[in-house]
Amino acid sequence: MIQPQRIHLLNGRPAAAGEYVLYWMQQAQRTEFNHALEHAAQQANALKLPLVVCFALTSFPEANLRHYRFMLEGLQEVQARLEKRNIPFCIQPGEPEAVVVELAQKASLLVTDVGYTRIQKQWRRNVAGRVSCRMEAVETDVIVPVQEVSDHEEFGARTIRPKIHRNLPLYLEPLRQVHVKQPFKGNLPAPMLIEDIDAVCKEMKLDCTVQPSSRFAGGAHAVQKRLSDFIMQFLDEYHENSSDPSLDACSHMSPYLHFGQISPLDIALQISKSHACRAAKDAYLEQLIVRRELSMNHVWYNPQYDQFSELPAWALKTMGEHAMDRREFVYTRDQWESAATHDPYWNAAQMEMVKTGFMHNYMRMYWGKKILEWSRTHEEAFETALYLNNKYELDGRDPNGFAGVSWCFGRHDRAWTERPVFGKIRYMNASGLKRKFDIQDYVERWS
Repeated sequence: MIQPQRIHLLNGRPAAAGEYVLYWMQQAQRTEFNHALEHAAQQANALKLPLVVCFALTSFPEANLRHYRFMLEGLQEVQARLEKRNIPFCIQPGEPEAVVVELAQKASLLVTDVGYTRIQKQWRRNVAGRVSCRMEAVETDVIVPVQEVSDHEEFGARTIRPKIHRNLPLYLEPLRQVHVKQPFKGNLPAPMLIEDIDAVCKEMKLDCTVQPSSRFAGGAHAVQKRLSDFIMQFLDEYHENSSDPSLDACSHMSPYLHFGQISPLDIALQISKSHACRAAKDAYLEQLIVRRELSMNHVWYNPQYDQFSELPAWALKTMGEHAMDRREFVYTRDQWESAATHDPYWNAAQMEMVKTGFMHNYMRMYWGKKILEWSRTHEEAFETALYLNNKYELDGRDPNGFAGVSWCFGRHDRAWTERPVFGKIRYMNASGLKRKFDIQDYVERWS
């Protein structure tokens, strides 16, 4: 079922006479549980036309070899699975405004998925203004469409939670694949070959200082295996163990969600159908749906989501009042990046991220708080945290990442007890790690 609330008209043009329906795949890089793909297939059948899927392989700001290799591994599977459905997949190098507009010249209808970040929204606006056919976007990377939840930026989880929960019964519905009846028999530009990922990355002249992850392979097969293992081994005690970095009992879905290689709806339905206890399911779905979609709400309604000046007024005020406080330690960006602090716990978290492209969720909070505490200024700390997150995390440059860094500086939180440097922003310290977890085990694993 594709709820009509997921579908957004991006220009006022009617469907044109054309040779095919074109689906521009960008955010949702998958063939399963992809509302945009299935809507395009439905429209192709209604218009008695074939369906063509395209992908513009372009240079994304701050992305590097690690990110592109993971993405291309996923796109290889997309290509193979579309071939099984007799749907051509045309990957072209270049900016979306050029690649998609050219292919849309022969399209009756252009369908795309929804992206929430500034560059993704700009791409879609630019394409919508340049194509002569009707263009629709279908929201498929959240459970509940962002604008159905709220018409403004929400204060935090407690304000958005009831709005999401009110809508869940309508949107927690499976999605079936649509058979495209009309085969494509026309001509398309020669697609870019992606069988040799190393060659593609070399041709793109990517930043190779960050090597591919030794822990994560991209693609639908890899993510479904991870999800299945998580449900079988860790889900039933998720509500008790997920915060413990020494146990590593989290699902590791965030890299795959970032690249759209799995649908949050698919995850939610598998979690809901599992035999885990209700407390564990509820705890996981709170993170997957409420917390994740709070970050989408933030990025959608606040275009300056990555700017220090856009932090909550109370947080800016309290940091301003403590701007001149003495820092016990002060580190440069190079020292942060090379994990050269006095704190073995922070260093271990940084090394987990540098080596694998992932950092345990609890350690991400501690990591960000310490950058705030031991940087020359609050502004410099914010910029350092974003830089490191976007460079090394596989899910960097994501709404969750932007909201997560901002949370360390007061967003989606309230004022706490006042203390030096932090002011009234929530504080975290090493004694809390030692009190709650076998943190030395985590240190030994990643140092």
